[in-house]
Amino acid sequence: MAMATLTFQCAIADTFSATVKDEDSGETLIGVSATVNGTSLGAISDTNGTLTITGIPSGEHTITFTCLGYEKATRKFTFPLADGSEPVEVELEPDDEMLEEVVVESTRGTRTFSNIPTRVEFISGCELDEKGSMKPGDIRMLLNESTGIITQQTSATSGNASIRIQGLDGRYTQILKDGFPVFAGAASGLGLLQTPPLDLKQVEIIKGASSTLHGGGAIAGLVNLISKTPSEKRDLSLHLNFTTAKGVDVSGFYGQKFNKVGTTIFAAFNHNGPYDPSDVGFTAIPKFNRYVLNPTFYLYFSERTKLSFGINSMVENRLGGDMEYVKGHGSEEHRYFERNKTQRYSTQLNLNHRFDERSFINVKNSVSYFDRDLSVPDYRFDGRQVSTFSEASYTRSAKSTEWVAGLNLWTEDFREKRLSSFPLRDYTRTIGGAFVQNTWEATGKFNLETGLRTDWISSYGAILLPRISAHYKFNKHFSSRLGGGFGYKSPTIFTEETERMEYENVLPIDRKFNKLERSYGANWDVNYSTPLFNDNVFLNVNVMLFYTYLRNPLMLREAGDGLYRLVNIDGHTDSKGTETNVKLTYRDFHLYLGYTYTDLKTHDGGWSEENILTPKHRLNGILMYEVEDEWKVGLEAYYFSRQKLGDGLTGKPYVVCGFMIEKIWEHFSVYANFENFTDRRQTRFDSIYTGSISNPVFRDIYAPLDGFVMNAGVKIRF
Repeated sequence: MAMATLTFQCAIADTFSATVKDEDSGETLIGVSATVNGTSLGAISDTNGTLTITGIPSGEHTITFTCLGYEKATRKFTFPLADGSEPVEVELEPDDEMLEEVVVESTRGTRTFSNIPTRVEFISGCELDEKGSMKPGDIRMLLNESTGIITQQTSATSGNASIRIQGLDGRYTQILKDGFPVFAGAASGLGLLQTPPLDLKQVEIIKGASSTLHGGGAIAGLVNLISKTPSEKRDLSLHLNFTTAKGVDVSGFYGQKFNKVGTTIFAAFNHNGPYDPSDVGFTAIPKFNRYVLNPTFYLYFSERTKLSFGINSMVENRLGGDMEYVKGHGSEEHRYFERNKTQRYSTQLNLNHRFDERSFINVKNSVSYFDRDLSVPDYRFDGRQVSTFSEASYTRSAKSTEWVAGLNLWTEDFREKRLSSFPLRDYTRTIGGAFVQNTWEATGKFNLETGLRTDWISSYGAILLPRISAHYKFNKHFSSRLGGGFGYKSPTIFTEETERMEYENVLPIDRKFNKLERSYGANWDVNYSTPLFNDNVFLNVNVMLFYTYLRNPLMLREAGDGLYRLVNIDGHTDSKGTETNVKLTYRDFHLYLGYTYTDLKTHDGGWSEENILTPKHRLNGILMYEVEDEWKVGLEAYYFSRQKLGDGLTGKPYVVCGFMIEKIWEHFSVYANFENFTDRRQTRFDSIYTGSISNPVFRDIYAPLDGFVMNAGVKIRF
């Protein structure tokens, strides 16, 4: 693209001043960083789009301007500058590819990130690339570093994990891939471990009730994983990663558009050997081999009509348990194991036709197949799930308002292989939905988004799901969002509690004991942004209050004779708390601070108790030094407070620290990551099992098991 057009205003000989605006819209830009190359001098544009750099020594200097979503611009000047220069402006040219990333897809509309009433947390491609250096094989670390989100490990030996938002169990979070619910029901098992971040363009997180947007299951929130799309410029890369915990990751991505056609292809191989840093005799990281292949093809029939068709495929064999058994030296004593053989396949068809500049229709369909064979000594669970999702929606936009309306149909069919006389947990479910949403820009300061969905769930009837979100800009510094809505979750045997038991002796869902879990919730946040210290530092503070009320939650209860049943209790669960995020930017340094307070309790009749595996207090801090296209250096720390455990005991508080460095050249980069370099792990300060090594009873896992792991690798861009 052409370099941005720059014009400047100079006040005194050794002072440089400028007003920065968007070249297309003419709006002033806040947070533009201007740096005098080779010096420590610089400034950040304030709320009026102005910046001033003082103390510039005599001679020729290059000044670089950078801003997210705009082309980087550089110009040379000789100081001292002549007095009497006419005051002019800096105009930065939008970067089409970057701006395309900040259009939020999860809200179903076409509004940009900063102009929507719904509170959305956005993880860009640059951040994904950085997190890919730390954990290229799965998305656990990517999600775990956000305030209000924890990835909860559900297996001591196989690493199985689920995502918790605002303390609520993983089944209340809906994970989408390009808007498709391919991780629902049985397919939610191992989902976090089998989704690499390296083919993603962006990740969008909405916390709180989101069922109106995407159907049932989004009581705590939703995570939308959005894949890369092809551009006319070829995107071909290779990523190699090696870990001290016997891990190897190899992945490649190719994407390009050729006139009327385009394609993206992502392929990965992930391997890990059995790893036990604590010498407790059980795998902290299991032995596994995973193969991933995701090709997508695009047809551009015209400027108004395009079609995409993709296939996501994954095959994995994962074996954890007794180290001697996993290494092939099993015996009567060393007999414990947990084996997961999984296959995951899904198709994604998306047709988009634009009638004019204001309206378009979108039709999409997905078919998903998930097969999981889970076995432990003396027990085996083998099931297959086939699900489909179809949707047609119509969007019409105007200057101050936008309407989205649509219909969708979601089916699930789970079949368990008969391996004993125990009742099968088979089920078939059909959900039909209709929704409408309006976004209204009432004034330049006030936006309102309202929505209504009606779902019909087979065997359970219809449910109405309204929602509302409002965004108000008090001034250039302060803004606030307030939103709330209703949600529901269909009963299923696939919960965190049953996953920890490998589903053994868990009775099927039965309408005599089970009904829909229903919820309502609300979030309110306040955002403050301002430059400080003569515009050298940029500060952003966001504080959010959240509350979710879950009626008749599904709980696991003993049913006699060693059997267990999931029942809806007569009481409720409520989650309330706060999230605070602080961001400070000083030239090439970025400091992120976060604090989460979560109070999660279940109430039933006359008793009330704190839910397990939920730290009330969580702190996180990240310090990044980043020179664009040259260096990335990061230091991070996370504190988790005490957690109540399922055996009635309380887990210890702990701190996890990490350090990462990456050197970047034009066509490749090398990096090293020192994860948990203080070697904090649960086996250092607590036990992970009781009983004998041949018949272990595993305790809740609330802290890392793998300890200090160093990984290093190379990224090659062709």
